[in-house]
Amino acid sequence: MADSVALDPVDLHILRILQNDARTTYREVAAEVGVAPSTCLDRVSRLRRSGIILGHQLRLDPAKLGRGLEALLMVQVRPHRRELIGPFVERIRALPESRALFHLTGPDDYLVHVAVTGAADLQRLVLDEFTSRREVARVETRLIFQQWECGPLLPPAQEPPRHAHLSAD
Repeated sequence: MADSVALDPVDLHILRILQNDARTTYREVAAEVGVAPSTCLDRVSRLRRSGIILGHQLRLDPAKLGRGLEALLMVQVRPHRRELIGPFVERIRALPESRALFHLTGPDDYLVHVAVTGAADLQRLVLDEFTSRREVARVETRLIFQQWECGPLLPPAQEPPRHAHLSAD
């Protein structure tokens, strides 16, 4: 597990704001947090250097790009050996339909989030890019009807130690 970085309430407030809208200017963030813009810039720079802020991403609507059907593919790879995993991961990551790839524990080795043009395109993807691979033993497909964003991601809250309270009743 990676080492956590100590964050104070100002850092946490800055992270909340930027996760909700990364285009918020440092001047706007500083005003909302109650610090000088230069202090805000210094703190964001420190959060980047420490590896907490990894970058910025642009979110796109797959349906408006002609990929209106999204699915999750549960993939079992056999044998599950390192020399097969590297090329498998690189191939799946290179597919234009792939949105995210997770290496899992349990009966499935990978979960792949894909966006395709429709059912026929999904069938083609599963048959041509997954089950045609020698190392892929099984693929299960789940269609995504709807999804929601969650967050922002913040460290676990520091809770005071719990003590047993005895009543004098």
